[in-house]
Amino acid sequence: MPQLGETVAEGTVTRWYKKVGDAVKADETLFDVETDKVSTEIPAPASGVIAEILVQEGATAKVGVRLAVIRESGAGAAATPAVAQTASFATATPIAAAAARAQRVAPAAAGERLSPVVRRLIAEHQLNPADIPGTGRDGRITREDVVGFIAQRGAPAVPQPARTEASGGQTRRPLNTVRKRTAEHLVKSWHTAPHVLQAVEVDFHRVEQARQAAGGAWKAREGFTLTYLPFIAQAVSVALAKFPLLNASLDGDDLVLHPRINIGIAVDLNFDGLVVPVVKDAPGKSLPQLAREINDLAQRARNQRLQPDEMTEGTYTLSNSGVFGTLITAPIINQPQIAILSTDGVHKKPVVIEGPQGDTIAIRPVGVLAQTFDHRAVDGAYSAAFLREVKTLLESRDWVQALNA
Repeated sequence: MPQLGETVAEGTVTRWYKKVGDAVKADETLFDVETDKVSTEIPAPASGVIAEILVQEGATAKVGVRLAVIRESGAGAAATPAVAQTASFATATPIAAAAARAQRVAPAAAGERLSPVVRRLIAEHQLNPADIPGTGRDGRITREDVVGFIAQRGAPAVPQPARTEASGGQTRRPLNTVRKRTAEHLVKSWHTAPHVLQAVEVDFHRVEQARQAAGGAWKAREGFTLTYLPFIAQAVSVALAKFPLLNASLDGDDLVLHPRINIGIAVDLNFDGLVVPVVKDAPGKSLPQLAREINDLAQRARNQRLQPDEMTEGTYTLSNSGVFGTLITAPIINQPQIAILSTDGVHKKPVVIEGPQGDTIAIRPVGVLAQTFDHRAVDGAYSAAFLREVKTLLESRDWVQALNA
């Protein structure tokens, strides 16, 4: 079972695309796995023949538990499935084999290969799977298919069942799995780290000039809007190289400085929770590359198509509430990281412009960048200097040229 996010401890196998005895090629989709944060397809790590499947569809396994055995060419791949299964169990570690046996469940019936989320929604709304057209691979029913079907019937499509109390007309809605896991993680972070918030106002005039100059052609060519986020991500990645204590994590009494700058992007899942896919090695990527990768990760996160390693190794996080016009947000640190930056709404405001002929007033796009940091790792002066560097980069860099890089 792969690691699907730094805080994820287990996953549920929702579908196997191969059976025992089938040939499989490296990087070919082997199975689907679902966690409280993401649903994704997992590729085969090697080419060969499926010798054994240890964890069946619908079973949940801890990260690191053996799920299947691929016998590679030249390693007895021609053995019959029965022989291969026996050999596999004989060589498996006692813990992995015991865990796999304990987690075995009967596979889903043909035509009913439903993920736990889809199965729960169908049960909650008393639906017949045969009535729901599936748009997933091989006609598989996705969560979006169920929600759309419910909406067409005119029923409220809620992620969890709502209960109306007998008195007062109160409605209770249990937290869904993603929300519960998020709550656990954030409560732990809040009680672990002394959070400090600092914020700066940024004049996005130069960024807006670049967006106005290239935004139309960009959207026509790329198919999505050029937002402020990739500009901020690039400025943050450059600044982190100068302030490495913020690109770090705490391990006991040690501050571990990371050699790579990997920026997590918090992505809202249509108000049904959030995930944090990671842009790896951000300083080495151009502004257009960052814009494309951020958009791609966000879209695939919402469509449950993230790969396992795309949610790991984050060293710093950006939380983008600005799309809703927020003024200032105090985000909670994504442990074990040291800091997180909220990018809030950009609004036109009168700004004093200092010049050799005196001060003038201009209307500029202004927004707040708010950083929460762990006071155990750094002090306010260090955090403030970092924010000043990010602000300076955003306000002074030639972003038109950066877009053409």
